[in-house]
Amino acid sequence: MTPPQDRATPASPEPEAPPSPVRLEVEGAVATVTIARPEQMNSLTLEAKRTLLSTLYQVASDKAIRGVVLTGSGRAFCAGQDLAEHAQALSDQSRPPFDTVADHYNPIVESLATMPKPVIASINGTCAGARIGFALACDLRIAASQVKFAPAFTGIGLTADSGLSATLPRAVGWSRAMGLLLLGTVIDAEEAQRIGLVHEVVPPEELAAHTADVAARLAAGPTQAYAALKEALWYSISQSLGEVLRLEGDLQARLASTADHRGAVQAFLEKRRPEFTGT
Repeated sequence: MTPPQDRATPASPEPEAPPSPVRLEVEGAVATVTIARPEQMNSLTLEAKRTLLSTLYQVASDKAIRGVVLTGSGRAFCAGQDLAEHAQALSDQSRPPFDTVADHYNPIVESLATMPKPVIASINGTCAGARIGFALACDLRIAASQVKFAPAFTGIGLTADSGLSATLPRAVGWSRAMGLLLLGTVIDAEEAQRIGLVHEVVPPEELAAHTADVAARLAAGPTQAYAALKEALWYSISQSLGEVLRLEGDLQARLASTADHRGAVQAFLEKRRPEFTGT
């Protein structure tokens, strides 16, 4: 009798890796960076902050990408710091809980503000706390009509961070900014547009397509000119008029040698639409 052959024990399936808290999608010259923790209202854990920062660095350095969209998944743009993780950090005496401001929030804001290409905040849902600072670090803000903005710092005994002390007064005026932050006033998208916090408000079902259209338009534009414009506007926040004038002159001299500028001048003389390559 032939002995029965040994049957191999089937290998246990490898456990699936948890999904990344940040998703990157590239279509043409536009990169879309999505905070992807919808069940947690896209609140930011340490992993999410690190991944978001590294993703922003990646798209900033990729010259093929000429426009960037920052958005959230599900019902929120971003609900702020993951408070469960924050509570644990408060009880852990080995590491100051607010190192995250210097280590993560500040670099994220600086990356958005200084990225040498246009960045659009596509605000799909609740935008709370320092994440308003993320949105204000972007160059354009397009919000879905049902969005609520909640500057919730003083409600948990904190002050503003992520640049809001500078960017919010610039966007809405000193008096409105102080009122929003002191009182923690929640405002809707329509009010946000009225006071200058966002540029456009669109129906929720149109947000993604409209943002993609605006991003594609910017990605087809003079990328170096956009980068210079961003540099000058951010510089103007803290500098005198004379210093701003000096920088503007330096930037114009730099742009004069770009292919985009020279090609656009020639196109004007030939009465045709210019085509920009970002060079």
